[in-house]
Amino acid sequence: MMKTLQRLGKSLMLPVACLPIAAIFMGIGYWIDPVGWGSNSVIAAFLIKAGAAIIDSMPILFAIGVAIGMSDDNDGTAALAGLVSWLMMQTLLSPGAVSMFKGIPVGEVNAAFSKVNNQFVGILCGLIGMTCYNHFKNTKLHDALAFFSGKRSVAIVTGGVTIIAAAIMFFAWPIIYTWLVSFGKLVSSLGAIGAGIYGFLNRLLIPFGLHHALNSVFWFDVAGINDLGNFWAGTGVKGVTGMYMTGFFPIMMFGLPGAALAMYHTAKTTQKKLAAGLLLSAAFASFFTGVTEPLEFAFMFLAPFLYLLHAVLTGVSCALIAMLPCRAGFNFSAGLIDLVLSWKTPLALNPWIVIPVGMAFFAIYYVLFRTIIIKLDLKTPGRSEDTPDASERAASFITGDYAAAADIILEGLGGPDNIKSFDNCITRLRVEVVDYVAVNEKKIKSSGVTAVMRPSKTSVQVVVGTQVQHVADEIKKKL
Repeated sequence: MMKTLQRLGKSLMLPVACLPIAAIFMGIGYWIDPVGWGSNSVIAAFLIKAGAAIIDSMPILFAIGVAIGMSDDNDGTAALAGLVSWLMMQTLLSPGAVSMFKGIPVGEVNAAFSKVNNQFVGILCGLIGMTCYNHFKNTKLHDALAFFSGKRSVAIVTGGVTIIAAAIMFFAWPIIYTWLVSFGKLVSSLGAIGAGIYGFLNRLLIPFGLHHALNSVFWFDVAGINDLGNFWAGTGVKGVTGMYMTGFFPIMMFGLPGAALAMYHTAKTTQKKLAAGLLLSAAFASFFTGVTEPLEFAFMFLAPFLYLLHAVLTGVSCALIAMLPCRAGFNFSAGLIDLVLSWKTPLALNPWIVIPVGMAFFAIYYVLFRTIIIKLDLKTPGRSEDTPDASERAASFITGDYAAAADIILEGLGGPDNIKSFDNCITRLRVEVVDYVAVNEKKIKSSGVTAVMRPSKTSVQVVVGTQVQHVADEIKKKL
């Protein structure tokens, strides 16, 4: 199970890597035009729209990333299959389609079907595309249908499987969504404790994109709370309105950056640059704009226990702030920009309290994350399984001739015909072979790699180092 989650986390790293720059674009745009959000500045509008194009497309990015990342050989056909599944699912479960299927006006369609554009459905479609690709990429058909053999059959099979999945979701999704909304209404009646429960569930549901259902209850007018709308319109109650937003500021501005620093400090020496590229930019995005997905998805599946701890600490922050005479709000997310913008709004109450509380959460996140990562040897970014010495030697084993190294490694693996599947992680080549006897470890090591590992008879792992992507690309060309 853990291996599958780690593969899922790895597959999400590619789309997640797109998010920090999107958040930075949007943040700069909001600074340029904090009032009109682009309506008063062409440059601001350009930046905000550019960033929003990526942020708003997270579900489809996940569908493609999961499909290609979890496929046997990372072939683009799998990505196409994930996209096919996504497009079909969005069309089949759209309010317009549902109204046609049920023979009712669009206005009477269950509100759940207006929320199918979420990460949960994106991951589901990616898994459908990946499964269909892995099982049908080598399909052989009769000569009359030979054109649709092999990889060309994947999209066709994906379409059939997606129809079945959409039929199940047609009945299941309204139940799931309605349950979440009803539960949200119940939680809202619990005051500060309810705010804490909401904060916990908000983070817990992010991997599936289902937090939007709860957000619609607390932030908007689904259940009459309308925390966000009332705060900015000044029509709520001072000291109460904003309680479902303020508690996120200490976490997004301070807590998560503290976690990022802990993950960076616990990264292995030879992988710190690699970790810094993801963690530091993601921490900046979280602090400045409140966009947390780049950072959360960096450890969400690689270290699920840490993510659960993050959800608990978010709940604690939301409950604590709800009890204090402190209220602030956001339109986009709980980052520095929105804190500054909400500072002088009519219903703002001692927003400065966010800063000392946030600094405390920075320390808490840093200490807890660093201690737990080291204690449990969690594989957060920059902590692959090979030892620092091995990584250091592997990192310098090639002077730039990746093609030559790939030739040697491929020969040592028994040649292209002996490779069943091929992939790579941060520092290793991961290979499934047909005949384990054909693998020549001595030959592979002659390329200069640090180590060759054999987890099973058909599995081979070649420890290369941080240049592994270059070597993997060369091997893929030869395959």
